[in-house]
Amino acid sequence: MGKGDIKTKRGKLFKGTFGVSRPHKVKVGKADEAKPERKAAAKKKAAK
Repeated sequence: MGKGDIKTKRGKLFKGTFGVSRPHKVKVGKADEAKPERKAAAKKKAAK
């Protein structure tokens, strides 16, 4: 298991590929949309 073994994380890094051992990063688009809703809820509580 080393750089030549593409089934390991080190091999994936060396080869520059992705898979089970080295998954892609997940985009965080949905979390950004939820933030304004929380701020709006906080303003409503403060207004009462």
